[in-house]
Formats: sequence, C-alpha cells, structure tokens
Amino acid sequence: MSKVMKCRTVGLDCDFVARGENDEQVMAKVAEHARKDHGMQTIPEDVVTKVKAAIHEE
Repeated sequence: MSKVMKCRTVGLDCDFVARGENDEQVMAKVAEHARKDHGMQTIPEDVVTKVKAAIHEE
C-alpha cells in the first residue's frame, strides 16, 4: 500500500500531493516540492512535524 500527503492538509493553499511507498519517499518528495515551489531552503521543524502527521496510507 502506498503513502500520501497533501499540502492542503498542513494548511497551505496548494494542490500538491506527494506519494511514495513509505514515509521516507513521501518526505523526500515534500522536501523537493517545498524548495522548488514554496521557496523553503530548509523546512522548519514545526512544518516537518505537521507533514509527518499528515502522511497516511492511500
């Protein structure tokens, strides 16, 4: 079963959806998206916590 996380779930006005086989794959895609589309060179720890909590099985 795959994992999924949606930007909107963590309170951003963004339609991005990250999917992966596990949490680590999803987090890697989220980190790349955060850099490219949200201008975050580093992701604040509170955002990381929200993202990890938002990852769920699809």
